[in-house]
Amino acid sequence: MIDIFEGVDRVDWSSMGHAYGTAEEVPLWLEQMASPDPDIRESGFSSFYGAAHHQGDVYGCTAASLPFLLALAGDPRAPDRAAVIQLLLSIGRRALDCGPDQVYFSPSGHESTPYADVVPRMCERVEDFVRYAADPDPRVRQAAVPALGLFLDDADRAFAVLRERLAAEHGTIERLLVIETAATLARRLPAAYGPVTNWLNALEAETTPAADIRLAALVHRSACAPEEIGAGLVPTAIDLLRQLTPEPAPQPRAEAGEAASGAEAGTTDRGPCTCADVPAAPAPDQDVPPHIAAAFADLDRHGRRHAPTTELLTTLHGILDARTPERTALLTAQLRSPDRATRYDAIAMAKSLIDTWRGDHSGLVRLLADCLLPQDPYTAAEAAETLGRLPAALAEPAREALAALLEAHRASHGPTVWATPHPLLRRAHQQAVTALARLGDERALPGLLTALDTDTDAWRAIRVTDHFPHAAGELLPRLTRRLADADYSREWTWSERRALVTALGRLGDPAAVPALTAAVTASVRHEQWHGAAEAMSALARLGTGAASALDTIRPLADAKDPQVRFAAAEALWSLERDPVDAVPRLTELLETHKHHDAADALGRIGAPAAAALPRLRQMLEAGYEWTRVHAAAAIHAIGGPAETELVLPVLLEAWEQNDATANHVLECLQRMGPAAVPALPRIHAELALARRSGGPFTSIEDDEALQHAARTVIGRQA
Repeated sequence: MIDIFEGVDRVDWSSMGHAYGTAEEVPLWLEQMASPDPDIRESGFSSFYGAAHHQGDVYGCTAASLPFLLALAGDPRAPDRAAVIQLLLSIGRRALDCGPDQVYFSPSGHESTPYADVVPRMCERVEDFVRYAADPDPRVRQAAVPALGLFLDDADRAFAVLRERLAAEHGTIERLLVIETAATLARRLPAAYGPVTNWLNALEAETTPAADIRLAALVHRSACAPEEIGAGLVPTAIDLLRQLTPEPAPQPRAEAGEAASGAEAGTTDRGPCTCADVPAAPAPDQDVPPHIAAAFADLDRHGRRHAPTTELLTTLHGILDARTPERTALLTAQLRSPDRATRYDAIAMAKSLIDTWRGDHSGLVRLLADCLLPQDPYTAAEAAETLGRLPAALAEPAREALAALLEAHRASHGPTVWATPHPLLRRAHQQAVTALARLGDERALPGLLTALDTDTDAWRAIRVTDHFPHAAGELLPRLTRRLADADYSREWTWSERRALVTALGRLGDPAAVPALTAAVTASVRHEQWHGAAEAMSALARLGTGAASALDTIRPLADAKDPQVRFAAAEALWSLERDPVDAVPRLTELLETHKHHDAADALGRIGAPAAAALPRLRQMLEAGYEWTRVHAAAAIHAIGGPAETELVLPVLLEAWEQNDATANHVLECLQRMGPAAVPALPRIHAELALARRSGGPFTSIEDDEALQHAARTVIGRQA
């Protein structure tokens, strides 16, 4: 075991700021990083990143760790020097971003000055990083090279070292990193800008350097001066990319279910990974919800980089930013690349473009559909997952390709392929089934029934069953049986129960009423108030057909928890349509944190909720724009056109203050008809935007709904 504290001044850790845990634990994590046991090292790094460097922040204990990390990085006996150097660079970058005069207060209340505490130390030890940049271990070189652009203040020396490194390197990853670092140097030090950009221009213009060097020079020269980007940037980049990814030699086709050989190598933040050679998944921990385990598996998978050019192309997309036609052309080349790793990594970039920018993305959707190949389940799963996250209208061009993939799977592996033990095939099939299910396509239904019958990843199927109300006869018995068997004593099972009750409510079949009523009772018995509220909301969706649940719901309308009271009050209105009972209860809820939901519910009741108008009008004076929007929409829904003059200015002012209110505002404007004319300039300005907007989280769904509503308002003025 390496003693990293030998020869380093002791530190009073108790006086240091931190995020989680206590700063006194930091020495233990540092010791663990030096352990010969890889599991112990992983624990040390994970704990340090999670508490002492939480979300990249730099606390007092983070800065105090630098001497020990520097000592460990310089010890040839250290088992994972590359990871230590990466950690040092992560700390150094954040400190640089903070600025010389910034003071930061940690969650523990301690003051720290990241720049002053970290940057001088990194600059003092920069010669160490120069040596590491020439280390025999390529992982150490990859970790160390960025320091030359960040902490070596002698522009001439830094540029000279980087040119030496480019001449000495033979690996694509290392060469691209050297050029990226040179661009960083040029942007940081004015004295380096001219020499570096001239060098990058020369590298890109010459035909002698390899295509990877020329592509990197082209991209990073553009990053240094994005205002100078010309029409030739993307065509040149595409040509160089094609030179980098020539047609491969034919390979034997592996069966889709095999964790096959012949996988293409790529990279992660810590080194090489494989594109398709994925081991069988371990048995899940019974104490971990399956959807949570799947989420962590997704995080691990999405952090991989399979092609060495991926980071470079990501940078190019960032430079191009709003130039969607150019980015689409580049993505077209990436998704049509003969190199499977390049195609795979392009999927996430395509999703990012579609997520962020408006436009006709049908061509990209078709290219994603082209990735749904049975012989490549690893890539097919990623493409299917991406398609499944798109609104149905956008994913429609991929419908037949998704169905064809399912048919190929069933033909080769049988009708129960959803539950296959082969992890790659299973994920590809399940993602394709759920993506097709979101399109309401009957060909997805057999997979969902298999999931519910075999209990294999049933949580994934439950979330899309609501797209098949016409198949309620087949789905309902399976869903209600699962709900009846749910363990209400375990809090973590609530998410599956929530999915079940939501699906049962959306299927719209009154036959679900007994099961949902029992879910309310069981949730109350175990004091799981979220579950009770969700089940009552599902009953509310069933309307008067759920009247048999009234005796169970009515007592909960007087519950202490406002969420439960709201769900009960809304359900009472839906089940018996009696405003005399529902309106006073909902009006009372306007004084709680459920005031927005209560206002919306009163708006849905409409004219019979007129007694709530005085309180709703008071809410128009609230300082929070969201409160004003919900109140204004409810007032108009209750009072009708007579309230337009009052609420229209409120809605437009709130929209101007906060773009996220747009969907709610437009929903109300649709009901106003010709009276919404004063809103037209704002609506036209919204539709002229290239970047997606709408909703508090700017999702594709919110933005597509926003655009539809905006065009509806305009159309009603004709």
